Amino acid sequence: MSLAASTFILPDQAELTIQQQQIKRQILKFAQEHRHDQQPAVFVLTGDAGSGKSAVLSTVFSSLQQQAQQPTSPLAGTKNYLLVNHNEMLKIYWEIAQQQPFLYKKNFQKPTPFINHCQKTQQSADIVFVDEAQLLLSQADHFNHFQADNQLDELLKCTHVLVLVLDFKQVVKLKSYWSEKMLQQHLAGYHVKIVRLQQQLRLKSPAVADWIDQLVAGKLLPPPRTADYELKIFTDGQPLFDWIKQKDQQVGLSRMLATTDFPFRVFSKEPWYVTAGTLKLPWDRFNYQDRPWASQSQTLYEVGSIYTIQGFDLNYAGVILGPSLTYDFQADSIVIHPEKFEDQTALQKRHQADLADLTAARSQLIKNVVNILLKRGRYGLGIYATDPALRQRLQELMIS
Repeated sequence: MSLAASTFILPDQAELTIQQQQIKRQILKFAQEHRHDQQPAVFVLTGDAGSGKSAVLSTVFSSLQQQAQQPTSPLAGTKNYLLVNHNEMLKIYWEIAQQQPFLYKKNFQKPTPFINHCQKTQQSADIVFVDEAQLLLSQADHFNHFQADNQLDELLKCTHVLVLVLDFKQVVKLKSYWSEKMLQQHLAGYHVKIVRLQQQLRLKSPAVADWIDQLVAGKLLPPPRTADYELKIFTDGQPLFDWIKQKDQQVGLSRMLATTDFPFRVFSKEPWYVTAGTLKLPWDRFNYQDRPWASQSQTLYEVGSIYTIQGFDLNYAGVILGPSLTYDFQADSIVIHPEKFEDQTALQKRHQADLADLTAARSQLIKNVVNILLKRGRYGLGIYATDPALRQRLQELMIS
């Protein structure tokens, strides 16, 4: 399976939209203009899940590295890096490096090793790109060998130009919690350019994308009926899984996903299971392979999480909404229960007292998880809710 078929990587740069091409030119121009500045300059690219941020980033970085090796280029000889704080996405970038002659695996790293090396050698880069920048640590994390207050400030010490690609609605841990206000505070005093991608490119139906946005916000509406996207609500997990297996056989790249509401241990040798009505499937296992989780055939019989699917495109996604999401009939809205969320490590209280409402922040993280999962499927989405009331309401709206 090619990376172009299964990830944000495009088979041809001509497939960039007009806006993406414009942003690509803007980033390259920004890098040329500010690479010799005394103070770091920051380019921020934002956009919702599926808006094509990573596609822009990968093509810009490839073009930059090609120019860095051309003696007559204004960017000749520049030392540039692309960082991402997500194991599965890093594997995608490493595979890209193996396929293109002007890219090298060493130029794709996770933020912590890059920062630690920069501090140790006192050597800075020219241009640093950060994909999924909302995953940068915003506090010290001794388990992952990061001792400073936050990774953004440290990266600003290590480069002349910093390109951040982020979506605040994809923050999934309090230790990497970022908001627009926090970002503005940390970038105050620097030269900053902010650009936003507007178009939804992954989901083939804008109406479905809008429906998902409303659901994530807690508001349930009748699902849109559209010929270009298959949206289904299931009353049991087994028929959902059967549907996903059928789609995988027909078009490939179809997988089961779930909110992190079911018990798991990251490095456990024994499987941990997700239950959805009569369905019982094992969680995704820690992926020691070089290939991303969703591109491996055996993972059809596992349930993926945000840790294995973020940054990856599916053709069809079967999503299990776990016990942390319930439905309130009187309010006619979804209620979030952080105490039922199994990934309590993600919700652990921050070291800094910089969150005015910790409960609201925890609820928002769960909403972000739901947003990420529901926007994975290009052509179709199936949903099963473990909460009986939510399941019933979704079914009622489906047939209304």
